[in-house]
Amino acid sequence: MIAAEPHTRHTAALSGLLQPAWQQELAHAVRDPLELLALLGLTPGQIAPGETAESLQAAAAGFALRVPRSYVARMRPGDPADPLLRQVLPVGAETLTVPGFGPDPLQEGAARAVPGLLHKYQGRALLVTTGACAVHCRYCFRRHYDYEADQETEASRRWSTAITHIAGDASIEEVILSGGDPLSLGNARLAQLLLQIRDIPHVRRVRIHTRTPVVLPSRVDAGLIAALQPVRAQMAIVIHANHPAELDDPTLAALRQLGAACTALLNQSVLLAGINDDAQVLGLLSQRLFEAGVLPYYLHQLDAVAGAAHHGVEDARARQIHAQLAASLPGYLVPRLVREIPGAPGKTPIL
Repeated sequence: MIAAEPHTRHTAALSGLLQPAWQQELAHAVRDPLELLALLGLTPGQIAPGETAESLQAAAAGFALRVPRSYVARMRPGDPADPLLRQVLPVGAETLTVPGFGPDPLQEGAARAVPGLLHKYQGRALLVTTGACAVHCRYCFRRHYDYEADQETEASRRWSTAITHIAGDASIEEVILSGGDPLSLGNARLAQLLLQIRDIPHVRRVRIHTRTPVVLPSRVDAGLIAALQPVRAQMAIVIHANHPAELDDPTLAALRQLGAACTALLNQSVLLAGINDDAQVLGLLSQRLFEAGVLPYYLHQLDAVAGAAHHGVEDARARQIHAQLAASLPGYLVPRLVREIPGAPGKTPIL
């Protein structure tokens, strides 16, 4: 290998120094399942009977591992059942074919109005801002999503077709920024996009769906708060936390900052077997969220995406957990138990 020239090395080092802290942290995220286990003092055989280095690597080959080290630091060393580890660790069960679980469980391909824009619900449109995420959750319903189909032919025209479509459809009153994760975008690009949306007269609300502040609280910096400020009065932010162990003090502080930059700060969780399928755990999650000014919004049943079947919880069990939650908390701390059904006009309550 030829060594880099001194000025090239200097430029690369300077570029790293100029990156915000959150981007530097993402650049050093854990990407190897064996490294993740080693950081926690675990071996593949402790994860599940028959699990091997090869089975973990095969799962990661199908859907890559990515997890910030600050999130790893919240995991319990030596505990193969740690609820944070179980959300991000690739396992052999992901490679199994399970009837009823497929690559596009919500039929989003059919809802693509133009590249990058999904129009599933009346009055709302979802803009797929990026395919990048700060963390790769193993149950992600878009783990097989065709992000390349959303790319514009020229970088300078990013999102332009979607914005033009929204501007031309007066029925769209709310734009939802999703992905990937919108907060994977840099502050300047995010601000540009928000201002473009703000300038469309018939758009009354903007919503951001993001997991990044939970797994990477350093993302909530002064630049992000400034980018959100021009649309603060129209802005709702929906975060994604599944377990109270995710909400350490730095994360709670970041969420409080984020709450001051929008009109509503909500949380949605996914009900996951062996991770949060317990009323006491979910009750503590709701209380911890409230400490940061976040209100529980949805508790989702798992979307039937290929590779995630082992995370599913039966509806009967889900209803039981939700009833216990409702009996132990005030109503405003009880998320709605729902699932998404393709073609339905909105989320469907599980009654």
